[in-house]
Amino acid sequence: MSYYFTIIGTRDNPLFEHEFGTSKAGGDGIARFRDEARHMNQFIVHSSLDIVEEVQWGNNGLAQTEEAVRQFMTDVYEAWIKCIMNPFYVVNAPVTSPVFRGRVAAAAKKYL
Repeated sequence: MSYYFTIIGTRDNPLFEHEFGTSKAGGDGIARFRDEARHMNQFIVHSSLDIVEEVQWGNNGLAQTEEAVRQFMTDVYEAWIKCIMNPFYVVNAPVTSPVFRGRVAAAAKKYL
């Protein structure tokens, strides 16, 4: 299975993007998106954010998310906080840090 992870800024611009495949069940960790469908990833992400915002303001009766996704997001959140706490980081600027990219990839390999 292939995954597309992105962090969207307050201006709806992508601050960080990373594609990866599953490392579980014999996966090699490489994303396998078709070239003609790759451009749809950002559209899908923004559509998903619209759904998340609707749920955020709705009721809390939804089922809990999978534990692996929660742990992945927790690890990425910790790395993100460390990244944006850097005094040289410009707010809403794309993140190009290879260290941050490595931490996201490591969390994906560990949990997804």
